[in-house]
Amino acid sequence: MASPYGPHRGKQPSLSQLRAFAAVAEHLHFRDAAASIGMSQPALSGAVSALEEALGVQLLERTTRKVLLSPAGERLAVRARAVLDAVAELMEEAEAVQAPFTGVLRLGVIPTVAPYLLPTVLRLVHQRYPELDLQVHEEQTSSLLEGLAAGRLDLLLLAVPLGVPGVVELPLFDEDFVLVTPEGHPLAGRDDIPREALRELKLLLLDEGHCLRDQALDICREAGRTEGAPVTTTAAGLSTLVQLVAGGLGVTLLPRTAVKVETARNTALFTGCFTDPAPSRRVALAMRAGAARQGEFEELAGALRGAMRRLPVRVVGAGT
Repeated sequence: MASPYGPHRGKQPSLSQLRAFAAVAEHLHFRDAAASIGMSQPALSGAVSALEEALGVQLLERTTRKVLLSPAGERLAVRARAVLDAVAELMEEAEAVQAPFTGVLRLGVIPTVAPYLLPTVLRLVHQRYPELDLQVHEEQTSSLLEGLAAGRLDLLLLAVPLGVPGVVELPLFDEDFVLVTPEGHPLAGRDDIPREALRELKLLLLDEGHCLRDQALDICREAGRTEGAPVTTTAAGLSTLVQLVAGGLGVTLLPRTAVKVETARNTALFTGCFTDPAPSRRVALAMRAGAARQGEFEELAGALRGAMRRLPVRVVGAGT
């Protein structure tokens, strides 16, 4: 015998229908169920009937005195409640995503920035954005840019300019380079070093792939250093680099934010400052053009500029 509800034609039940059925299954009374979800009783009854037609099964046994769930209704009531709970969780998650500075933020940082700026960044995030789950990834610039393009990273903290299409830079500050020398070096401790002094110095640099190496070489070229002048590359990080300087193997360039951390551990290290305009680098946040969280990232950049005023840098504005 054919079902009085007709063949199941694959109709999709609506959330309103599921909500009406779940209310009836809970209260087993049309008036009480209608009141619990703010529907009229006729609308509730019609929604349940429409759901029965869409599913092709009888969900309720209606009598003049009470409402009972059919065997199919008992099984499907559990499913209906699970669907409604899942939709409620979806809506809650959507609201959480819309809230700024919540959820995960995957921040990529270059090695010549991370040890010196992360304390300021982490302190700011902890104090101002406690609901933000900040995850830090320290990598070289090329790897960071690949991660940003692929969506593996959300935001970068690195030296600019990058000159990469589709990447927006949010400048934070400029900082000078200083010359780090061993004790007894003719330039140790001077505050009037001309750039031209870089032409013949035995310069120690980071390995290939570090943007700081490229910046230092650019500074040397601008100072008139010839390609044949000795450049010894033996260090993978700034900590090793300055210890080589302390050992008398040469001199190096450090960004000013790194000086306190890297030179305080060895009294054989001295720093010298260049005459104005001193060689410098710019540090910025970088994000994908059109990023969904662009407004959030711009606000974070503004907060970081304020927090970094305590560092030996020159804070720059968003339009600089």
